[in-house]
Amino acid sequence: MNMQVAKNTVVTLDYSVTDVDGELVDAGQEPLVYLHGGYDDIFPMIEEAVHGKGIGESVTVKMRPDDAFGEYDASLVQVEKRDQFPDELQVGMQFEGMAEDADDDEEDVLIYRVTDIADDKVVLDANHPLAGMPLVFTCTVTSIRPATGDEIRHGHMHDDICEDDD
Repeated sequence: MNMQVAKNTVVTLDYSVTDVDGELVDAGQEPLVYLHGGYDDIFPMIEEAVHGKGIGESVTVKMRPDDAFGEYDASLVQVEKRDQFPDELQVGMQFEGMAEDADDDEEDVLIYRVTDIADDKVVLDANHPLAGMPLVFTCTVTSIRPATGDEIRHGHMHDDICEDDD
């Protein structure tokens, strides 16, 4: 039986992501496995591109920043005093912080990455490392299986499903 990517199938993709100059951004060491059909498990543009494809078929999707990780937002960059951080601080370390959103009372928890340490200041950036970058996502469908009732109800695939269980 030749299955195709359709709503309520669990799809496995071998993928890689490059910038527009062809520089590798994500080698995709682990395959991407997701529940297909508008469950927000994957970027909508990619889901659209693989819809209807069969095992072994490949697609390449060129995404603008707003199709992928969003535009770079300078307001998500903060400079803090060095003495508020542990001694073994390094560029690349991550910390949780609260977003100060003036529009509403809800505070969002953001992950801040240390991007610079200078004298007594630390620069923190809550933008995704790929924010503001147009990206090229290339993938090949390597497996497709029907989703279980639980997966459909929960809106995401489950890792503990054994492939040979019926």
